[in-house]
Amino acid sequence: QVQLVESGGGLVQAGGSLRLSCAASGRTGSTYTMGWFRQAPGKEREFVAAINWSGGSTYYADSVKGRFTISRDNAKNTVYLQMNSLKPEDTAVYYCAAVLRLTIATMHYEYDHWGQGTQVTVSS
Repeated sequence: QVQLVESGGGLVQAGGSLRLSCAASGRTGSTYTMGWFRQAPGKEREFVAAINWSGGSTYYADSVKGRFTISRDNAKNTVYLQMNSLKPEDTAVYYCAAVLRLTIATMHYEYDHWGQGTQVTVSS
């Protein structure tokens, strides 16, 4: 089992930046692909970004490409989501997820482990 805990959410003005962190504990020695998803009120959970176990491969939703960067530090068992040029439409609860596989996954049902989420609110 893997436990995931997100942090770093908060309130920021449009155009600002936030960095989310996802700390993993438990069986973290295996090869996990990590992803970030978000869910706004009244909307379905949507894919944001993913990174493979080595960090050598990343993938982004079109809506965040060029503004968000996913990275990982396997020595610290932590995944990050650097969010720049934030927009009000980025407002959502952001979730970290993990799946034991070597390749990128972009669908929420592909992930086995989820964090509790962290709220990001972008004011206009």
